[in-house]
Amino acid sequence: MNLNESGHGFQAGDIVYVIYRNPHTQNVANVQSAAVVHDPDNPEALSIFLYDTYYPLNDEVAVYASETEAEEAYQYYFGDALEG
Repeated sequence: MNLNESGHGFQAGDIVYVIYRNPHTQNVANVQSAAVVHDPDNPEALSIFLYDTYYPLNDEVAVYASETEAEEAYQYYFGDALEG
C-alpha cells in the first residue's frame, strides 16, 4: 500500500520503504528503508531521513509500509530484479 495514495498518516519514528535512485548512477535503483522524522528546518513538518539526508515528505515521494509492497511497486515500474 502506497501510504501517500491511501491517505494513511505518518508519525515520526515510523520505518517506511522507498524506491531510491542512486544519484551517481541514474540507471540503478533499489528499495531502501527510511525513517520518518521531524523536519529539522520545520518541526511541524515530517521528512524522510535516508542516507544521512532529509527529504521532504510530500506527494512526490512514493512511500510504502512494507518492503514487500515497495518491491512489488519496483517490479511494476521497472520490471527488473532489484539492484544492490
